[in-house]
Amino acid sequence: MRELPRTGIAAAVALFVADQFSKWLVTGPLGIAQAGDVREIVSFFDLRFVPNVGISLGLLPAEGGWTRWALVLLTGAIAVGVAVWMWRERNRADQMALGLVLGGAVGNILDRVRFGYVVDFADLHFGEWRPFLVFNVADAAITIGVLVLLVRAFLTRDSKSDKGPDAPVENIHA
Repeated sequence: MRELPRTGIAAAVALFVADQFSKWLVTGPLGIAQAGDVREIVSFFDLRFVPNVGISLGLLPAEGGWTRWALVLLTGAIAVGVAVWMWRERNRADQMALGLVLGGAVGNILDRVRFGYVVDFADLHFGEWRPFLVFNVADAAITIGVLVLLVRAFLTRDSKSDKGPDAPVENIHA
């Protein structure tokens, strides 16, 4: 029997809780719950309520009933794929990265089911220049998880696939 990916599960659960807590804190006690509500934290970071009806970068807006649920199904299917990958993954760093992606995806899916949109609130800016759209903890975790997976895929080698310096050179012209 395959061992549970404890690292990935722990990352997913912790991220999901942090995401939902931050959204509750911003929209509840801090009272930033309507489009246009803004609270400056420091000169380059504001809390700004933005109901995101689309996916990343506001693409594919799902404002209607059936499009909302189609987006829930699409992102749910992706989350299931990530969970299966995490379950099969043996490398703990990859499990953690997949856990970040999974926890973030589930947090955003829950928002879409509950509200019809994803609660975005983090606004990083330098004057008028914004390197990112307004985002949330889940979005940041998904981005970090994907970047970790990409860096590991491009910069590390699996010892099983590394043939070593004494391996015979294969004849590709045969």
